[in-house]
Amino acid sequence: MKLSVAIVAAFAASASAFAPAPVDRASTSLAMDRRAAAGQIAASAAVLAGLPNLALADGARSSATQSRARGIYGQRIAALESAVNSGDFGAVAAEKNAFILFNSGALARKDEQAAAVKQTNEIFAAIRAKDAGALKKAYQAYKSANEIAVVQVDKNSGQGISSDYDFKVRTPAGAIYQR
Repeated sequence: MKLSVAIVAAFAASASAFAPAPVDRASTSLAMDRRAAAGQIAASAAVLAGLPNLALADGARSSATQSRARGIYGQRIAALESAVNSGDFGAVAAEKNAFILFNSGALARKDEQAAAVKQTNEIFAAIRAKDAGALKKAYQAYKSANEIAVVQVDKNSGQGISSDYDFKVRTPAGAIYQR
C-alpha cells in the first residue's frame, strides 16, 4: 500500500512538471499597416526577380546538339577503325561511353536509337566473346547504319571551324586556313 501511494505521488509530481505554463492571451492581430505590408511584398518581389532563373533541361534535341554529338562522339567511334581491324578489344571497350553518348545525342528518333543500341550491344557481345570477325562485322554495320566517317579538312582548301565554341576546335576536322 505504501508503495502504491509513493508511485501515485511520484506520478503527480512528474505530471505537474510537464504541465503547460499559463499563456498570455495578447492580441493576435498583426501590428502592420498597409504601407509596411506593401513595402515588404515589393522587397520580396525584388529579391525573387534578382534570383537567377532555374535551369530547365527538357531534353530537346536541336540540330545543333545532334551535329555536335555526331561530330564529337562519331569521330571517336570512327577513330576505332584501326583498333577494330587489328582486333584490339580493349581499345574498343575503352570507348564504350562514345557509343552510349552517340546513341543518345546524335540520333533523334526513338527507333533509330533502339537500332543503334542493338548494334552497340552486338559490338560488345563480340568483344566479350573475343571474336574479331564478329567485331569487324558489327562495327562496320554500326558505322554504315549511322553514317559515321572520319572528317578532316585540309588547311589549304578551306576552314573547318568558325569560333572557339565550335565542336571541331582542336580536332582534325577543325583546320583553319592561313596564308
